[in-house]
Amino acid sequence: MASSPQKSPSSPSPTTPKSPSSRKKDDSFLGKLGGTLVRRKKAKEVSELQEEGMNAINLPLSPTQYELDPEDTMLGKYNENEVRTMVDPNSKNDQKLQELQKVLIDWINDVLVGERIIVKDLAEDLYDGQVLQKLFEKLEGEKLNVAEVTQSEIAQKQKLQTVLERINDSIKVSTRSIKWNVDSVHAKSIVAILHLLVALSQHFRAPIRLPDHVSIQVVVVQKMEGILQSRQIQEEITGNTEALSGRHERDAFDTLFDHAPDKLNVVKKTLITFVNKHLNKLNLEVAELDTQFADGVYLVLLMGLLEGYFVPLYHFFLTPENFDQQVHNVSFSFELMQDGGLERPKPRPEDIVNCDLKSTLRVLYNLFTRYRNVD
Repeated sequence: MASSPQKSPSSPSPTTPKSPSSRKKDDSFLGKLGGTLVRRKKAKEVSELQEEGMNAINLPLSPTQYELDPEDTMLGKYNENEVRTMVDPNSKNDQKLQELQKVLIDWINDVLVGERIIVKDLAEDLYDGQVLQKLFEKLEGEKLNVAEVTQSEIAQKQKLQTVLERINDSIKVSTRSIKWNVDSVHAKSIVAILHLLVALSQHFRAPIRLPDHVSIQVVVVQKMEGILQSRQIQEEITGNTEALSGRHERDAFDTLFDHAPDKLNVVKKTLITFVNKHLNKLNLEVAELDTQFADGVYLVLLMGLLEGYFVPLYHFFLTPENFDQQVHNVSFSFELMQDGGLERPKPRPEDIVNCDLKSTLRVLYNLFTRYRNVD
């Protein structure tokens, strides 16, 4: 009987336990390998942390769908809680936006043709106040007491401050409607400059037609807790061009003012009779339509009388003390008209406050046609 083959001592069976020296050698190898992996992981984490820190300093914005100038995203350029706005570059190619800029540039050049001033770029040519000064002087017909040429940033801002203060005083828009200031204009913010020029063209009844419903995609960047946060909003520059430019489609009142002043007086007497019929219930009476409705109080009270409700006094200013409060009252009366089923009046609240008779007549005539049979 053949003997079973003997296994070589050098080939231990799978079930043979390793000797303590062998385990020690393996443990030592794995330990070294593990330590190397841990060190590499820590080194990677440190590297990633350093990169994250650099990104936080230089470009701490989360990925967005829009590209910004690196200068606009430098953390060191912002104070804590500071908010800055900039135009999304993709919005600059909008056809309506380009059309609006062209219309405004052509208008400015037409007004300043005698000054030998040619505007090619709104932001670059208007930021220092020089062109704005000349434009306003031509439109308003007065000379501003400012330096003709300014080189330093401080002098430019001082001049711009004077020009903007005079513009704001002249066009009489409510504080909440002012969307420009010295810093934004001098920083060449096209949003602020467009708002300003649209307001000027509107106030001075520029013979131009602005494209309607022009909007700009604006990126708002704010520094919060050491990090820049960004969001995108849509800034409306023009809405309905008729209302913004002050150039309504001609109506009966245009004809009355231009060709039939005698009939205009008949219309005014009719409207005075209509409003007094209702205001007399509060022991109030109107004699001058353009001035007595200018602060909005009678408009608010009249709407309450026509609709049969009491308007709480905390909703409006019974004795408005400034322009903004008067605009608030007129705007509130327009809201009441819409609540009553009327369309929002085409005139601006500022037109009523500025005692524009034609605008006031348009508003009152709409009320007359709707409520003339109300006792």
